[in-house]
Amino acid sequence: MIKILIVDDETDLEILIRQKFRKKIREQYYEFFFAVNGNDALKKMQEYPDVEIVLSDINMPEMDGLTLLTKLNETNPLVKTVMVSAYGDMENIRKAMNRGAFDFVTKPVDFEDLELTMEKTIQHVNLIRETLKAIKENNILKMYVDENVLNFMGSREFETSIMVNETVEATVAFIDICSFTSISERESPNKVVALLNKYFDLMVKEIIAQQGIVDKFMGDCVMAVFKGSYHIDRAIDACLAIRTTIEELEGESDFFPKVAIGINSGEMISGNIGSATLRRLDYTVIGDTVNIAQRLQRAAGVGQIVISEAGYEKIKQSFNCKLIGPAVLKNKAEEVLLYEVLN
Repeated sequence: MIKILIVDDETDLEILIRQKFRKKIREQYYEFFFAVNGNDALKKMQEYPDVEIVLSDINMPEMDGLTLLTKLNETNPLVKTVMVSAYGDMENIRKAMNRGAFDFVTKPVDFEDLELTMEKTIQHVNLIRETLKAIKENNILKMYVDENVLNFMGSREFETSIMVNETVEATVAFIDICSFTSISERESPNKVVALLNKYFDLMVKEIIAQQGIVDKFMGDCVMAVFKGSYHIDRAIDACLAIRTTIEELEGESDFFPKVAIGINSGEMISGNIGSATLRRLDYTVIGDTVNIAQRLQRAAGVGQIVISEAGYEKIKQSFNCKLIGPAVLKNKAEEVLLYEVLN
């Protein structure tokens, strides 16, 4: 629905507008709001901030249309104003255009011409919004992605490689913030999100320091993938550093953050998974190795880093571990022997 504010001290204009556009009002294509002068219009803009177009007279009491035009350009630069006035001389047209009017329609109003002008203005507003959205998305992307990666993303090589799926040998770590739900139940949303982002940022730094990849954030849990040489060793180094960093933090609102971590290593499928229809594809890893890592995390207690017996055999020469004992993991017929990585 397109929301339009009509500013005119002639109250019969409201009746004419509602009569001439009754079909599109009924179809919920247009929604009109009305103000009797500039001051009233500014109040209406605060009340209805999603107004896209203003149609304003020039000669009005309290605040005239040209003054309103200047104030709208200062406070609502995305809103476009069309002047609708009987003062259609070149001097008034020039004044209006110099103050940022998008167009000028003279009275008595030709409603067919007015609607064409409104549609043209709407198209312009939509174009500006789409441009700003693209700029914003591009700037956000630049915040998180290296420039060389962005250049690669624009290449034909990227288009080909993005759909390549492969089996890889890697290590997956699931790092969960213990009991974080409790703080989300008693603090404001802004406080909860700020805290969670703070903890995630600390985790990400340690993951990147060990050449790991943050695969995804899932609620209050991070999934990280480590590939290449000594991937399981680097994963454990990252998780040990995360545990130390998080536990050294001061408490917030009687909440003292701790982590529970599950790590598993082995073969997994790496590919671009999701819905092409929704244009939401997630380059991730899947498979039994990943599933077991997540179940190991769920089996971990507060402050624990848990691995399976197979993982223990790979790292026992490099890290101190303690036997936890056998456990039944979901969808596993046999018990799995669990170990805790100490340091």
